[in-house]
Amino acid sequence: MTQKEILNTTGQVFNIQKYSVHDGPGIRTVVFLKGCPLSCKWCSNPESQSFKPQLAYNAGKCLTLSKCLRCAEVCTAGSLTQGEDDKIAVNWDTCTNCMACAEACPAGALINYGDEMTVKDAIDSVEKDAMFYARSGGGLTLGGGEPFAQPKFAIALLKEAKRRYIKTAVETCAHVQTETLIEAGQYLNFVMMDIKSMNPEKHKEFCGVTNELILKNLKALRAAYPKLKIRVRTPVVPGFNDTPEDIQAVVDFIKDLDVEYELLAYHRLGTQKYTNLGREYPMGNVSLDNEVFLPLVEIAKQVPNYAS
Repeated sequence: MTQKEILNTTGQVFNIQKYSVHDGPGIRTVVFLKGCPLSCKWCSNPESQSFKPQLAYNAGKCLTLSKCLRCAEVCTAGSLTQGEDDKIAVNWDTCTNCMACAEACPAGALINYGDEMTVKDAIDSVEKDAMFYARSGGGLTLGGGEPFAQPKFAIALLKEAKRRYIKTAVETCAHVQTETLIEAGQYLNFVMMDIKSMNPEKHKEFCGVTNELILKNLKALRAAYPKLKIRVRTPVVPGFNDTPEDIQAVVDFIKDLDVEYELLAYHRLGTQKYTNLGREYPMGNVSLDNEVFLPLVEIAKQVPNYAS
């Protein structure tokens, strides 16, 4: 592609988060791309799963119908009616996600998750904080969803960031075309890749797909880029992969691949988002006790480059 074509490449973005310190080295700006091939039951970004723009409703911000009728007046589908406490109620079955109500809402109670952006617009936003990246070793991180589910857009973003001397990272589930991952590798400084389980049947039950492609892609990426910094991460989820046998299996698979390893403790921070999207949280009220998690960390430390 020409430089003009790269800059004009478009994709669906649902958030740009600045000053992040948990998504790669240093201070980073995370560009969150829409769409994911997985459907993990514990997903903390459910607004990322669909490839299309998606309406969400935060009732706590609603001004009430007695004070504001702007959303109801522009809803041509009749999906907004009076609910509890004089606030609106959304009929998710009839909502067309036209986003007219989100544009009209003055309080931000109705939210549009998903905007079409060009590479130029996204990287221009990222580049505004270049001073912080230079001082901290930070840069751009692509998150999601699964960034490489929009392969043309994701690779164009990475390529343009590299051209502007912005360090790059990606958070990937790795259930993507191997060719896409290998092509992207030349523009990446750091890769965070999930290996959730070595059990293909259990992986499909909890994530919607099996794990064979993911495991293949980790090996392929390491073979193609022996010096690329890769951090494998395992979110420890109750009832899914929270036994010593589960973590030992991952350790045995990765310990000779010269990768970093990190266990991530299960949390419920995304549960409110399900309510805002009119969905039930699939994991219910389960929790992860330190008595379960901390012994698993000791097993994970068998990997020489455990990220403590």
